[in-house]
Amino acid sequence: MGKKKVATETTEEALKASQKTEKAELKASTSGSASKRIESGRVYIKSSYNNTVITVTDAKGDVIAWGTSGSLGFSGPKKATPFAASKVVGAIAEKLKKSGPVDVHVYVDGVGGGRDSALRSLLNHGFNVLSIRDITPIPHNGPKPCKVRRI
Repeated sequence: MGKKKVATETTEEALKASQKTEKAELKASTSGSASKRIESGRVYIKSSYNNTVITVTDAKGDVIAWGTSGSLGFSGPKKATPFAASKVVGAIAEKLKKSGPVDVHVYVDGVGGGRDSALRSLLNHGFNVLSIRDITPIPHNGPKPCKVRRI
């Protein structure tokens, strides 16, 4: 076992290091889409039997914020409930308080229980809904279904 080397730092080096970190934090906080004020955008609500995913984009389609009921701590069958969907909208509204869009076009996808609740929650959190479009895929004469299982 050899001797352990103890590194000592002068006050000047410590000041330089702290100034570097402050500059990096300032640069990170001012850069990005957080500094821009976005007036209009799109809200995509994907509600399945297992989860609810809500994504907010700008007019070009760049994602501003997103959230799922699973990311808020709901697990199992509770993720697909209307309560979880309204909580997701509340979390997204907090993220978008300063920079996010106020006027939104809503696109609803899926057949889960959270789709209506998420839409009502959007209205209650102060978003101006300009249009609502259902983009759930509907099959019309696709491939032949599988034969019925016999037990």
